[in-house]
Amino acid sequence: MIDRDQVLKSLEEVLVPGVRRSVSSLNLVRRVEVSDRSVDISLASAALNHGSQEWLRAKVQEILRKLSDVGEVNVEFTEMRPKELNEIGSVIAVMSGKGGVGKSLVSSLAAVALARAGFDVGILDADITGPSIPKMFGIAERPEGSETGLLPVLTHLGIEIMSVNLLLPHEDDAVIWRGPLIAKAITQFWEDVLWGRLDYLIVDLPPGTADAPLTVLQSLPVSGVIIVFSPQELAAMVVRKAIKMAQEAMHIPILGVVENMSYFVLPETGKKIELFGKSRAEEMANLAGAPLLAKIPIDPELAQLCDEGRVERYQADFLQGFADAIARAVKAKAS
Repeated sequence: MIDRDQVLKSLEEVLVPGVRRSVSSLNLVRRVEVSDRSVDISLASAALNHGSQEWLRAKVQEILRKLSDVGEVNVEFTEMRPKELNEIGSVIAVMSGKGGVGKSLVSSLAAVALARAGFDVGILDADITGPSIPKMFGIAERPEGSETGLLPVLTHLGIEIMSVNLLLPHEDDAVIWRGPLIAKAITQFWEDVLWGRLDYLIVDLPPGTADAPLTVLQSLPVSGVIIVFSPQELAAMVVRKAIKMAQEAMHIPILGVVENMSYFVLPETGKKIELFGKSRAEEMANLAGAPLLAKIPIDPELAQLCDEGRVERYQADFLQGFADAIARAVKAKAS
């Protein structure tokens, strides 16, 4: 007798062309019916072009026919849009009051830490006019898709990425758009990208408190915000504005704060030097009423790996606890 659970387990082996995630993890499996020696499968067609649909049909039939007692396998496709299929546990916005403090770096390292901890993670690069996420991960290929949506691009660790830089003819092309167009692009990245099932979606916000960050905080079901800052008094002053925006204007919980460029370690002695002044980590955590998630040092190796598109290879002591700190903060705010 054909076992339905066996069928579902076998479908986990079927990888969607162009994204290398299974039809199960992308939540494309809509119906599985088993009777006698036949299996009827219904898959959503969201973001799948005709060629991908036909390839998946043949692959599903090939894999399921290997099961004992399976004779006929029927595969049909149901029209659905990505936003009907996406199931995301927590949407985390990474925010700063000003540019240049390492917001995209923190977004990338948070995703890497969570992926290493075994979570399914994606990054929505909402910094439309200054996208840097694909560069840090060494991604250049264009996303595949259809008229119903786009498939994200996967990194080596399996992190899903969507960024406007992946859609431009050249990565150094400028995006010269006004606020409404930027806001629309961010909304489309949320609604028209097939993220599937994710534990965490990291949203790399543009700096500041203007239209684009507001669009994310108003339009997406944001679970909480991570505030990024550097030790300088000027940066800390501007970050206070971001904290007030999240807390008072948007009523979105702050999950924690991250101090970037916190210190430099002398290779010869291991001594920590605070190049940009005394750490303000505890001060900002107290102001935000949220935990300090990490203090990121100035590390030439990290800078080099980001320039080379190999941020996923970075190893550091603070990263080991970063994922746990984020998970604890999300759980605490949800309870």
